Amino acid sequence: MRLLLLADTHIPKRARDLPAEVWHEVEQADVVIHAGDWVEIALLDELGERSNRLVACWGNNDGPDLRSRLPERAEVTLDGLRFTVVHETGAASGREARMAVRYPHTDVLVFGHSHIPWDTTAQTGLRLLNPGSPTDRRRQPFCTYMTATTRRGVLADVLVHQIARH
Repeated sequence: MRLLLLADTHIPKRARDLPAEVWHEVEQADVVIHAGDWVEIALLDELGERSNRLVACWGNNDGPDLRSRLPERAEVTLDGLRFTVVHETGAASGREARMAVRYPHTDVLVFGHSHIPWDTTAQTGLRLLNPGSPTDRRRQPFCTYMTATTRRGVLADVLVHQIARH
């Protein structure tokens, strides 16, 4: 199963649209996971229409219209792996231990908020993934997103993709 991980798209505040390469990845993915901060509902609608399957939550910059349609925390089992999708996880220091306690029955935690790509594993085996932002690099050298695959309950091929500046 091919996954596309997104967060912090902030459309139309930080960009008018997702980069073309991200839309291409949407078409290739079996599941698109979005960890919040959409900003306006139009992207949710378009991503929902263009995705084979969309798993998503709202973020701190998402208003009542998005919060009425998305959960604060999305949970799904994909190919035998238990995923939780949230926007915020707090400070980077001690994140793995805190999240392992908070989500003991999750295999993969996808989160956003910081716009900083993150890929670590807690001592419990919980994998923590933040795809960064495809539209707002903040203090990062590039805008980013992630892809991954699952094979019979194993997460593999986790890649951070850098979007070239134009």
